[in-house]
Amino acid sequence: MRFDRIWTGARLATLSPSLPGLGIVERGAVAAKNGKIAFAGPESDLPSGWTAEQRVDCAGRWITPGLVDCHTHLVFAGDRAMEFEMRLAGASYEEVARAGGGIVSTVKATREADEETLLKSALGRLDRLTAEGVTTIEVKSGYGLDLPTEARLLRVARRLEIARPISVATTFLGAHALPPEAGGDKDRYIALVTDNMLPAIAAEHLADAVDAFCEGIAFSPEQTRRVFDAAKALGLPVKLHADQLSNLGGAALAADYQALSVDHLEYTDEAGVAALAASGTVAVLLPGAYYTLRETHAPPVETLRRHKVPIAVATDCNPGTSPLSSILTAMNMAAIEFRLTIEEIIAGVTREAARALGRLDSIGTLETGKWCDLAIWDVERPAELVYRLGFNPLYKRVRRGA
Repeated sequence: MRFDRIWTGARLATLSPSLPGLGIVERGAVAAKNGKIAFAGPESDLPSGWTAEQRVDCAGRWITPGLVDCHTHLVFAGDRAMEFEMRLAGASYEEVARAGGGIVSTVKATREADEETLLKSALGRLDRLTAEGVTTIEVKSGYGLDLPTEARLLRVARRLEIARPISVATTFLGAHALPPEAGGDKDRYIALVTDNMLPAIAAEHLADAVDAFCEGIAFSPEQTRRVFDAAKALGLPVKLHADQLSNLGGAALAADYQALSVDHLEYTDEAGVAALAASGTVAVLLPGAYYTLRETHAPPVETLRRHKVPIAVATDCNPGTSPLSSILTAMNMAAIEFRLTIEEIIAGVTREAARALGRLDSIGTLETGKWCDLAIWDVERPAELVYRLGFNPLYKRVRRGA
């Protein structure tokens, strides 16, 4: 067999579900052909007579699947350092939002920014993530709250794939907050999202999924259902920001729609977790937001484990509640704040994050036929990726075999 490229002398964390734990292969090799994995496993199992145009000796380094950041708000303008100061002085998330801060303040800056300005600022954040081994990223809109700006945000997100070697999943988050011009009428704004924005976004093929923020300061379960019904009618899968500040039953609601993921989940109860388990929906934990908001009510990790709900971890990179553009820091936070294990965390930024994007068939594990997206690490053991802070041991990042 002739490969385009082969990496030998590596220790693999394949994340293959057919192997225990991280799917470790101590002396392994990964081979690429036409951008996809043509072989991943013990070197001793390589087919006889194989050749490769390029051979790379990894000298005992670890190879994992390329990392997947499955929840970000990467494209926006402005910053929210002022509200950070407010929170340090004791203001709650709700108090900041009701004082005119929060999402709406980012909306004002974002509406005033042109496409090139948005692209330039997003690329800076993206470059920091790819420097830590990220090969696939989800990017949400939600800082426009009108059709022209929401579409502009999603177009910029699509352009990231052209500007950098990265795979981008786009998510329409029109139901993120209530814009000032809505005059407090949430139902009328949701009608605008479902009847005007969503059909236009779908017609232009700008979104791979649809999200909403189901919370007291955002939208009710009934309003969220209207958004999901419209998304499903257009053939778009759904995701949900749910149970972050209170339990409105968002997890169970999203499970009713077979959501790809439900994200945050700090206040989710056992009934909600059981619903996620039944639907196969991924629980995405966002330790950056938990840390920044100084929350004390942690997600129900033990309950998620007991019900065997897939758990992913992401940065939630955004200008206000999680100004975090380091997937490695998010991994450490998930260990310290949520007591996730090393195995759960590494799976959470590879296999389970891919599952949360509906892309597990093509990324997230080192298995034949998937895209050859790799992160090669200069570490002695996988735990080093989680336990050290301010430490980036990435040796090489490979996307689609290159």
